Amino acid sequence: MRKNFVDILYLLVGSAIFAVGVNFFAIPNKLAEGGFTGITMITYYLFNWSPDVVYFVLNASLLIIGYKYLKKQLIIYTVISIVAISFFLRITDGYGVPTSETLLGTIFAGVLIGLGLGIVFRAGGTTGGSTVLAQMVHQSFGWSISKSLLLFDLIVVLGGYFVIGFEKTLYTVISIYIGIKVLDFIMEGLNPKKAITIISDQANEIAQIVSNEMNRGVTIYTAKGHFSGLRKESLYIILNNKELFELKKIIHTIDPKAFVVIHDVNDVLKAG
Repeated sequence: MRKNFVDILYLLVGSAIFAVGVNFFAIPNKLAEGGFTGITMITYYLFNWSPDVVYFVLNASLLIIGYKYLKKQLIIYTVISIVAISFFLRITDGYGVPTSETLLGTIFAGVLIGLGLGIVFRAGGTTGGSTVLAQMVHQSFGWSISKSLLLFDLIVVLGGYFVIGFEKTLYTVISIYIGIKVLDFIMEGLNPKKAITIISDQANEIAQIVSNEMNRGVTIYTAKGHFSGLRKESLYIILNNKELFELKKIIHTIDPKAFVVIHDVNDVLKAG
């Protein structure tokens, strides 16, 4: 219960920050966005339709159609986020003022929208829109979610070009890029981790140097090649980005022929 309460609190805070980014900075500077948020902005510029109403109607309609593609808790959290964002879009409507420097408004729009999205995602929710659409396409056609999201966002941004013009579209791209970077920061933190798998004939030697010189733990396990039938010692190591370059130098010095696989890691937790 306590965790659910904290999650919902984060959903509300993230939704409020997201709405402030849209109404205080994005719309007054006539920027667009990707996904359904971008559609609400475009309809506002064209027809002066209220962003909160358009946002709610679009997302609610899509959620009704695509609910079966999402898990129960994700649906509940997404509904909370959609209602909260619509509410905060309503109460912050009309308070934004165009900045004398469009770039300044672009930066703050990207930071606040990315921050809001990051907090919502960290709490286990989504803002609906293209996120739900991407899940539906993934389930139906097997497309990757990330590629589907990028495609939908690009379609909306390119459509916005005919409404806001070339210059504002470029500012929109900058805003989206900043938002993505802020979102990554919220999701991964200042020091994102990497998981490295190393298959080498000198695995023990590499492990010893990593433990002694880099002061990092190493997991050793035996792997067997399906085609060759050969068994080799494999290493599994968790490092941060700064340490990755040092590890690469160590591997190259000891065994240039080693097979190395690097994965992004969002969280490293200790059970209990």
